[in-house]
Amino acid sequence: MTATAPDGLRTPSLRRRATVVVVVLVAALLVVLVVATELVLRERLDAQLRQRLVDRVGVAEALVGQVDDRDLARRLEGQGVSVVIVTADGATYAEGSLAGALGAGGPASDPAGPNEGPDAPPVGADPPGPAPPDPPGADPEVQESGDLLTVSRRLDDGSTLLLAADAGDVRDTVAEVRLVLLVAAGLVLLLTAVLVPLVVSGALRPLRTITGVARDITRGDRGRRLRPVSPHTELGRTAVAFDDMLDEVVGAEERAVASEARLRSFLSDAAHELRTPVAGVQATAEQLLRDDPPRAEREQALLALIRATRRAGRLVDDLLLMARIDRGLDLQRAEVDLAEVADEVLDERRHRHLSARLVREGGPLLVEGDHDRLVQVVANLVDNALQATGGQGQVVVRLDAVDDGAARLDVADDGPGVPPEQRERVFERLVRLENGHARPDGAGLGLPIARGIARSHGGDLVCLAAPSGGALFRLTLPPSSAGVGPTGPVRRVQAH
Repeated sequence: MTATAPDGLRTPSLRRRATVVVVVLVAALLVVLVVATELVLRERLDAQLRQRLVDRVGVAEALVGQVDDRDLARRLEGQGVSVVIVTADGATYAEGSLAGALGAGGPASDPAGPNEGPDAPPVGADPPGPAPPDPPGADPEVQESGDLLTVSRRLDDGSTLLLAADAGDVRDTVAEVRLVLLVAAGLVLLLTAVLVPLVVSGALRPLRTITGVARDITRGDRGRRLRPVSPHTELGRTAVAFDDMLDEVVGAEERAVASEARLRSFLSDAAHELRTPVAGVQATAEQLLRDDPPRAEREQALLALIRATRRAGRLVDDLLLMARIDRGLDLQRAEVDLAEVADEVLDERRHRHLSARLVREGGPLLVEGDHDRLVQVVANLVDNALQATGGQGQVVVRLDAVDDGAARLDVADDGPGVPPEQRERVFERLVRLENGHARPDGAGLGLPIARGIARSHGGDLVCLAAPSGGALFRLTLPPSSAGVGPTGPVRRVQAH
């Protein structure tokens, strides 16, 4: 059984449609050309013939009285014009093939004389002609009777001039031209019907190339591209757009595959991180249930159980926060002074790290953001620096404003630093470096969470090389609408 395409897909061949349209259009143009040429040519030839008769009348009026009537008739005859002159005394002189149609009796060259000949009109007969002659001084009027054009004129000497021209020659000429045009039009149509499919086929060759590339990509060759030689033509721009679309589609596919791989790895690592505290909780609970240890041992086991549950809870909280960051973190924006945030974080850690030297330089520095989230970012950075220095080194939080008005907060330590090739990897989820830039009980989510919060505020967080060694994490945030406050005196907060 053959599958039938929907009505919207039942399209005839583009080459056939283009050929039919072009042939019909050319045929219509040729018909218009033939008809217009015939009308214009006929009108032109008729006008020339009429003008010739009028011009002969003017010549006759100029020559009357200067030459005799027989000589005048001979001079006026020619180029398809026949002449009949009827004198005032009734004598007739005729020249040309149409003299008989005008009622003339014979050629003017007849030796018998003007009143002799078998067809000569009787003396005193009315002047022949289709209409009475025009009076002297009036514009001559050409009369038309079938294919015969005539004009009558009374001359100054009292004679009557009759001129005639056969328009049948004009009709024959127009008919011959029409025949030639029709034959030429038929040949043009035949040539059009032969050449148009070839031209259209050549013009559609890029479409066949596009079809072939699309089929290759469908079969799995994702690297195929058109790359047109002339990208500024219509089909060239189409090919460029097609390549851009393929790049975007393939890039989206690669990003989707990479995202899926990262998700699988993240879930695997998260499960691995959760398995350790869950296994500890399970082992401790089983021990308490099975052995019923003495009070001191039971308290130690319960303390280990609490630590394991806290670790698992903290990991779950971090995972939920990362999910909210990916979905779009809701921020309670207000004007925040980063100097106060840094002081809050450093004051809290001063009592837990007595050997560390905690310093804040610069400030105040105003930004628009969520106070609690910014505290979380700075806390993660300071905790990361304390872990890198073993709780005994120096951690400096430096605040300043950059030229474009943005706020910058640097957290620098004098620890081992981060290798250049690892400075971007530290922001990957569940990644912990061996140089100590992670809490021993952490899961490698602190820095990814800090970057996610920074970008939610419209800023960024990067890892740089500290000028004096160690690591430098730089937080950049857009300024508040109130502007950045002036830099105040350096305040140093140090644990004793």
